[in-house]
Amino acid sequence: MNFLQLRAFHGVASAGSFTRAAEQLHVTQPTLSGQVKELEQGFGVKLFERRGRGVATTELGSRLLAITRQIFSLEAEAEQLLAGAKALARGRLRIGADAPFLVLPLMAALRRRFPGIDLAISFGNSQEVLRSLVEGRNDVAILPDVGKEPRLHALPFRRDRLVVFVDLGHAWARRRSIHLRDLAEERLLLREVGSTTRAIFERALKRARVRPRETLEIGSREAVREAVAAGLGVGVVAESEFGRDDRLHKLEVRGGSVQATEYAVCLKAKREDQAVAAFFEVLADSVGS
Repeated sequence: MNFLQLRAFHGVASAGSFTRAAEQLHVTQPTLSGQVKELEQGFGVKLFERRGRGVATTELGSRLLAITRQIFSLEAEAEQLLAGAKALARGRLRIGADAPFLVLPLMAALRRRFPGIDLAISFGNSQEVLRSLVEGRNDVAILPDVGKEPRLHALPFRRDRLVVFVDLGHAWARRRSIHLRDLAEERLLLREVGSTTRAIFERALKRARVRPRETLEIGSREAVREAVAAGLGVGVVAESEFGRDDRLHKLEVRGGSVQATEYAVCLKAKREDQAVAAFFEVLADSVGS
């Protein structure tokens, strides 16, 4: 099997577009298209369906993508293992997180103690960040309530409760807390599917047998805040992420368990990488302080 053809397929399937994949792999689009075509013709199969300007994998393509994710994740692990032998002064650490509030202080502490480490950070919802970690595009991640992925090393370091928040014109603006059942009469503003905050809160509502009058899905944490400030409904956020906003009022939630545990996560194969080990060293000191 031609490895370049397999890499071309993986790039297109992951990006959902020949154009984006070509940019990410630093090759021309005709070259990429040719490699995918040769792979399909060599095995007499069809791996993609065209959809507008993008592509989607066929059933066979989806099954192949699951395999190539493992292949290129292992390749990234091998590369990081070898690169980890270099001096820490020239190390590089790629960090993923679903929010900046917990990870940025850790980055600052890491920079102070190990100034030679080159840091890069990316943000996304919990599913996106976890996928980037498993596929080798990030070295460590800060995530809430990590699932049971056997290849992951996960260290819990903080528990955080979820709170709801409203605009100052809302009837709850002078209250300190609400009960989950109070949400039955409200419009609830939630992040997109893939947000752990959303998943935890929806489970709490289900256990309490509470169904909000209406649910509105909004695609980012910042957009949810703006929608609440505009009076569109009630938002949900981890308390550590609420910050300070004079337009908003937060309330404690009673009537169910609405807490998240934050984890620092890496692939088990990368635990001995010097930059990753340095990150966990700084994390352990911050937890102990």
